[in-house]
Amino acid sequence: MSKMRRASRIITSSASNLRTFASPSFALPRNSFTTLIQTPQSQSLPGVLLKWGSLGSVRASSFASGFSPLKPKPLDSIIDIQRVKDRSPEDIASAWDDYHLGRGHIGASMKASLYRLLEHRAADCQYFVIPMWRGSGYVTMFAQVQMPHMIFTGLEDYKARGTQATPYFTMTYYNEFAQSKDMVLIRGDVVLPSKLSDSEAKWLLETTQTFYLNDVRYKLVERFNKQTHDFEFKDVLQTLDMPNL
Repeated sequence: MSKMRRASRIITSSASNLRTFASPSFALPRNSFTTLIQTPQSQSLPGVLLKWGSLGSVRASSFASGFSPLKPKPLDSIIDIQRVKDRSPEDIASAWDDYHLGRGHIGASMKASLYRLLEHRAADCQYFVIPMWRGSGYVTMFAQVQMPHMIFTGLEDYKARGTQATPYFTMTYYNEFAQSKDMVLIRGDVVLPSKLSDSEAKWLLETTQTFYLNDVRYKLVERFNKQTHDFEFKDVLQTLDMPNL
């Protein structure tokens, strides 16, 4: 995604078009995963997690298969849609991106066609694991995807606490401008700053999307969800140019 211009060059005051943030994009308890996840239904957790001896045992019964209905913060409570509807996609994206900077939130955008591809692929493959480099090693993040939301927590926390694991980071996609502007706005909320910095959250957002949007990388996501016996975590490390520690 190309770097956006500063909003001040486009809109005299971002505050005139973007409303004040009163809360994250959806109500989220800080001590439980439970309200975001419903009991298992049609899709079970990939069996690959059960065979990861190197990552420790997984209490599969504690994992859930999908999200319960979320209550996202409406886009019109964040941005004055009427005041920006005549702006170019570049102007809107730049203001959106800059307004979130440094607030514990991540602002981004994507083409509507890419969102549709992401939505289609996520419907088939709702789970993935992303190693994130930190210090002299990496921590592994566990992602659940049910569009228009993504939610992340640490794999170790999820293995230990199941549905009681606290989310580290959540993402919401807003497609109100998909038809008129060919763009979808993305908002990420860092729930636990002690676990994830803003820069790490931004990297996680961008990297996770590449695994769903890049044809070669998506094969790993498919393997994780559908061909669990063939999935190798080292392939993800290699894709991200990380050493197999």
